[in-house]
Amino acid sequence: MSNPSRPAPRPASLRDRIAAARGTTGTGASMFAVLLLFTLFAGDFWRNLISWPGYFVLAGALAVGSVVLFLRMRPTVRWRKLPKSLVLFLAFAVVSLAWSDYPGATALGLVAQFATTAAAVFLAFCLSWPSLLTALANAFRWILGLSLLFELIVAVFVRKPVLPLTPAQPVPSHIPSAFYWSRDLLFHGGQIQGIVGNSNLLAMIALLGLIVFGVQLADRSVRRGTAITWLVIAVVVFALTRSSTVFIATVFTAVVLGFALWTRRAGPERRRPVYLTAAALAVVVVVSVVLFASRIPVLLGKSEDLTGRLTIWNSVIHLAQERPAFGWGWVSYWAPWVEPFKNLAVRSGVVYLQAHNAWLDVWLQLGIVGLVIFALLVLSTLWRSWFQAVDRPRVAVADDLPYTALALLPLLLLAALLAQSLAESRILIEGGWTLLVLISLKTKQSAT
Repeated sequence: MSNPSRPAPRPASLRDRIAAARGTTGTGASMFAVLLLFTLFAGDFWRNLISWPGYFVLAGALAVGSVVLFLRMRPTVRWRKLPKSLVLFLAFAVVSLAWSDYPGATALGLVAQFATTAAAVFLAFCLSWPSLLTALANAFRWILGLSLLFELIVAVFVRKPVLPLTPAQPVPSHIPSAFYWSRDLLFHGGQIQGIVGNSNLLAMIALLGLIVFGVQLADRSVRRGTAITWLVIAVVVFALTRSSTVFIATVFTAVVLGFALWTRRAGPERRRPVYLTAAALAVVVVVSVVLFASRIPVLLGKSEDLTGRLTIWNSVIHLAQERPAFGWGWVSYWAPWVEPFKNLAVRSGVVYLQAHNAWLDVWLQLGIVGLVIFALLVLSTLWRSWFQAVDRPRVAVADDLPYTALALLPLLLLAALLAQSLAESRILIEGGWTLLVLISLKTKQSAT
């Protein structure tokens, strides 16, 4: 018989529930997830430090570790709920071996793609959303913190630009700025590059960090002071990179957040004005881009060819038109030792290994058919992420559970990736592909 004088148990706070969910992932698996995410987003750090061969060994070990941990943890997987568009895209990439103009490079690209996909599968099925949030936050803290420390050491002690310890390309007598790991610009008002050696990549990590740290602050899953400190660090790093492309991605992500919060407030019965406003805004943006295309680079502080991107895009479009339906064959990273990639994107002595636009890259490699499949993958993932973000969580018939900031995480991460995909191809490789796949997998598994 219960004691009526005994107070009712205190309802578990959101922090308690998140801690309980995090506890389902062992310490070893959590630490492995952090190292995995760090490597996926800061691969250039390892390549600059231990060389490409050393990085291949590390990446291979992490891929094998992902598979082994997945098999040992035996997570619940509803195989019928795997995203069909994801499976179809990967299958089409494999089939492209049949017509690839560079089958050896395609085989290597497929190995890299499936290794990255294995990492995403481990993260998606072996970590809960709270555990994944924590792992992302810890990985981004390491990257941002080490980047500031690295640039500070270069500025205070080295006082000159620093080349990678193991450069991927032969260093010419006249060294292009893109070759440097750090250009010693921290105290000179320039764009810092951090441990990833690229200001745009570092800025993107800072943006993703802002999203993750902001969600932690809103859901009170970490101490308020800790969350605010890392939000400030992410803002500082973002400001020091001065990346105009990621600035646009930030604005787009903020707009998506605004519409998601408005949709939550409006409720299921009053969403039409939200969607009509979003459609009108999209039309205004498209028309403005068409009418003022020539002025946009100036507003962004870019050269008229968008720092060489227009030249690269024109080369890629011309090449893709030669095989428009099925493309030249999947390759993931461009292979600079085979045609047609040897001299496809060379600027100021630097060989670039991507189209700087994910959509053009897919068209080049897998043609219109592959582009349609990729679009279906992105749109279906975006659809599920949107409704996960704006609908109340439901575990019963009643629809009365409170909203959480955590439910916004997949939508905001995906919004940032999609904005970046117009200027970079990172959504197809490493951390970008991992986020796309794990969001696709997790939102599909939880969909009714």
